Amino acid sequence: MLKHIPAILTPELLKILMEMGHGDEIVIADGNFPGAAIAKRLIRLDGHGVPEVLQAVMHFFPLDAYSEKPVALMEVVPGDPVVPTIWDTYREIIAKEEPKHCDIEFVERFAFYERARNAYAVIATGETAIYANILLKKGVVDAEENI
Repeated sequence: MLKHIPAILTPELLKILMEMGHGDEIVIADGNFPGAAIAKRLIRLDGHGVPEVLQAVMHFFPLDAYSEKPVALMEVVPGDPVVPTIWDTYREIIAKEEPKHCDIEFVERFAFYERARNAYAVIATGETAIYANILLKKGVVDAEENI
């Protein structure tokens, strides 16, 4: 055990986050996402929701300051009446941890799947909200921030 690291960040997930380099992407996926079929590396956190995983990851994960929109969400399929209220929670979490780099891109469903195939890893959660998938592009840690 280590101090000050949330228990939700498993050794496997911490290793993945540490291995990722600038520009690598990670997906935190809802329970409906085809993670096992898509992921290069799959981390299972089935007992947790996306917001709690996002909160824990964002505390340690720098977003890409060189990318106009370092966060991506799967956009609602045209004609689908769903309004993903969970996105408001994501905005709050991201703005708290990365206020300068919190612009969000909306990606068409199959384009999102393609980006997920190329992502460094996918975190599979038990999230039941629809359209709850989120993709994060890793940035660099400023030496002064790492003190």
